[in-house]
Amino acid sequence: MRAYADNDYPAHHKPDWKVIAGLWPYLAEFRGRVILALALLVLAKVATVATPVALKYIVDYLDQDRGAELLLWIPVLLVVAYGLLRFGATLFSELRDAVFARVAERAMRRVSLRVFRHLHNRELAFHLDRKTGGLARDIERGTNGISFLLRFTLFNIVPTLLEILMVAGILLVVFNVGYVVAILVSVVVYVLFSIRVTEWRTHFVREANARDNQSNSRAVDSLLNYETVKYFNNEAFEAELYDRDLQDWEQARLKNRLSLAVLNAGQALIIGVALIVIMAMAVREVASGAITLGDFTMINAYLLQLFIPLNALGFVYREIRQALVNVERLFGLLGDKPGIEDAPDAKPLAVTDGEVVFDHVHFAYRPDRPILNDVNFRIPAGHTVAVVGASGAGKSTLARLFFRFFDVDAGAIRIDGQDIRTVTQDSLRAAIGVVPQDTVLFNDTLYRNLAYGRPGATEAEVHQAARMAHLENFIHSLPEGYETRVGERGLKLSGGEKQRVAIARVILKNPPLLILDEATSSLDSLSEQAILGALRDVSRQRTTLVIAHRLSTIRDADTILVMDGGRIVESGHHNDLLVRRGHYARLWEQQHQSEVEAGPDDPGTTAR
Repeated sequence: MRAYADNDYPAHHKPDWKVIAGLWPYLAEFRGRVILALALLVLAKVATVATPVALKYIVDYLDQDRGAELLLWIPVLLVVAYGLLRFGATLFSELRDAVFARVAERAMRRVSLRVFRHLHNRELAFHLDRKTGGLARDIERGTNGISFLLRFTLFNIVPTLLEILMVAGILLVVFNVGYVVAILVSVVVYVLFSIRVTEWRTHFVREANARDNQSNSRAVDSLLNYETVKYFNNEAFEAELYDRDLQDWEQARLKNRLSLAVLNAGQALIIGVALIVIMAMAVREVASGAITLGDFTMINAYLLQLFIPLNALGFVYREIRQALVNVERLFGLLGDKPGIEDAPDAKPLAVTDGEVVFDHVHFAYRPDRPILNDVNFRIPAGHTVAVVGASGAGKSTLARLFFRFFDVDAGAIRIDGQDIRTVTQDSLRAAIGVVPQDTVLFNDTLYRNLAYGRPGATEAEVHQAARMAHLENFIHSLPEGYETRVGERGLKLSGGEKQRVAIARVILKNPPLLILDEATSSLDSLSEQAILGALRDVSRQRTTLVIAHRLSTIRDADTILVMDGGRIVESGHHNDLLVRRGHYARLWEQQHQSEVEAGPDDPGTTAR
């Protein structure tokens, strides 16, 4: 099943009613509760259908010309029975809801967790293309749709159909077939009208949802990029774009509302005509003496009992249609397999020495745009290999492939002789620590963000990692210390402070393999030297791949690889490469000249 993007769900697409069958596993978990709830449902409907019968006998008894012989205790007993039946219908319905509550809530929990895990298992390409706001709305509507389908399919459609059959049976036995035919015809006309009009207006509902996703995605994206908006004075521009999306949403909602009015008016007309016809038949028979006044009252009560839930059934059908669309989109997300999956026979990675080999690797994000061409190198156990080159040379792609965000198109990446495609992703990523160029933090405390490197770490271990990352002095300068909240995506910290948090996390994780992706790019020269010392201590016993732009940070690497156009064009030690006067020497001279012209390097790491 294809998972549609936020705004590309076809307007003509009809929801698949087979989706309801996909809910069975969530019912099967509490089979006993479901059976008990259905039993209570039947009892509630029996009590509901029996209520007008009690009312008939009350009216007939009081209507008899018995004079002084009228026994008051008989109608009193009938009234008590009438009251008990009405109470029983409500009691059984409430007990049914209470019994079933655990089933519906557990289903929402199970599906939400399943979707959450599935999205984390999706490949990086999926998350690069996603729109977070629209995706969040799809998940929210989908999980709510599951609860709605479970509750209303079982407890509105099924009981209403059961009640129609029971009432039709009673009217057929007690009265003539004309009442049954009139009721069944009106029900069929009502249902057909509701289905046809609901089918017609479903695309208005879907369009409103798509526009809602679009506007929500716009708002979330704009707020996440608050600083960028401010840098370019584009508040009015963002508001204009958001209002444009809201205008589309407004028009879609208006069409939705107008089509709903057409549906409601048509349903009311059908019910009104049916009531007129059936009550006219009853009045004629009362006048002729064919039926009693109590029979007339019972027929009227049955019509009210039938058409009130039938009117609700029209609403329920509309909502079930929408819930099916929402649940189908949610199941569509679950139906798409991750682009990167463990092999059926995948085993945990066994890191013995920590040797890493890129064996003639080829890779392209798109077939028409190759990124890596025959990349071949080896990182001996415990050694540090740095990769440098111009932007777009393919440096960061090496790190993504190493971490298996993507799979190579040809060749292989091996760790201690094990192709990383043959081991579990969990064990591979547990063995690799990454300090990214752009560190994004959770909107939580500094302590929790530090401890994220190893959630089970002790407080002493977290503090030790902060000291090794040269963060402790900064933390002690904050009024709330480790309990300082860092804000959305860590916006309350400078770039340098966020990178130190990333370094502390890796120190805490303590993996045998390291990827340093521009790990000091946001630090000033003084802080950079301090962090480089810490990183040297951390990487001394580890196999390390360094992606670097600033060549001064990798002078001590065991081997430096120079990339250009997706190929390794030079390799060697810093001094050897300078002597060759090739690509590396030109990069070194360009950076050195730029630093001389720019003056002291001080991007700033002062806390905000």
